[in-house]
Amino acid sequence: MSRHSVGRETFHYRWSREHKPALEVSPGDQVTFDINEVSSWQIGRDSTAEALARLDGSKLYPLSGPVAVDGAEPGDTLSVEVVDVRVADWGWSAIIPGLGLLEEFDRPYLYRWDLGGGSRAPFERGISVPLRPFCGVMGVAPPEPGSCDPMPPGRHGGNMDIKHLTVGSVLELPVWVEGALFSASDVHAAMGDGEVCVTAIECPGQATFEFGLKKQTGLPLPRYDAPAAPAPTKGYHVATGIAPDLMEASKQAVRGMVGYLTAEHGLTREEAYVLCSVASDLRVHELVDRPNWVVGAMIPLDLFG
Repeated sequence: MSRHSVGRETFHYRWSREHKPALEVSPGDQVTFDINEVSSWQIGRDSTAEALARLDGSKLYPLSGPVAVDGAEPGDTLSVEVVDVRVADWGWSAIIPGLGLLEEFDRPYLYRWDLGGGSRAPFERGISVPLRPFCGVMGVAPPEPGSCDPMPPGRHGGNMDIKHLTVGSVLELPVWVEGALFSASDVHAAMGDGEVCVTAIECPGQATFEFGLKKQTGLPLPRYDAPAAPAPTKGYHVATGIAPDLMEASKQAVRGMVGYLTAEHGLTREEAYVLCSVASDLRVHELVDRPNWVVGAMIPLDLFG
């Protein structure tokens, strides 16, 4: 096994089969990616909410790489084991009007996190969030000609925002082009399933992956194995949504959780919405009792001091 690295200056903003690889490796090799902050440093540790109005969308999701894996060809499966993910000592979360699940949050809001305190990040009113870093974007070059944005995700991977792809997980990606052309981006220090306000704890960082190759599997879509997450010792508080539409049920559940956090824990509505995004998990509880489906927003009670 050989070890390699990809520097922070090696990145691109769009998926394309036409990119020349920044690095070529063999199956079994490990590569450490130095990953830029998701806004390409338009948001910094001293930024205020005013910076959100000036964001240049074409500079979001700088993709570190791509890395070509020798022998990878269309029809193969690229396995990506997450060996290590490290975050900087700061991060941010934001409410950006027009994005996210709840349309009533119509003013920009920025929260800056101190990530230098070990395994948890302090929030407001004695609340703290456990850190479980991962990359929100991992993928390979898509089969289509031309280029496409990092989001939305597709059969090549991309901005999947799967919070379970932490250290010890193995992501399998269909290979669509010679060499696969793997890239990564969007380091998160913590995130809840759903990422409901459109941001997690965003930060720069480093990620180390070990690549493997399975020949001619015909895998149609990404899949993964993940280690068990630590269970909260105090259980959960869960707000539910019940509606004939999953999106509407999800909105109801998150609104219920925002109401709980403001009433019971003294957070502002903006703070509560951000906490939902970084620490509350959306779960589909029931899909079989037509016409209404049930969604739950679950928050660990361990967060609350």
